[in-house]
Amino acid sequence: MAKNRKRQDGVVFSTNANYDYSSQDEPEEVTLEAGKQDLRVFLDRKQRKGKVVTLITGFVGSADDLSDLGKTLKSKCGAGGSAKDGEIIIQGDFRDKVMVMLADLGYKAKKAGG
Repeated sequence: MAKNRKRQDGVVFSTNANYDYSSQDEPEEVTLEAGKQDLRVFLDRKQRKGKVVTLITGFVGSADDLSDLGKTLKSKCGAGGSAKDGEIIIQGDFRDKVMVMLADLGYKAKKAGG
């Protein structure tokens, strides 16, 4: 009994004999194939102390796939950045380079904003 006391959902013990200990997590989002993605690439300076970043938005899919795409783009640009919440941020102005790379990978992407 002691080995099963701590469960994923934080319940240590329940007096309810019918309590279901299974995880209540939402299923992970399915990643759309590259040709069906509608990505927007633009420059952003807001809340970045005047530094320019290339922002790619509109990714629909799992966090792992977003992270993999972000790593690929960052490594090919030779820049830092992050990938979370459906957005990829690459430090610096790499709009044109990112547009070419996304097209080579089969993604639909458009330049947006300034």
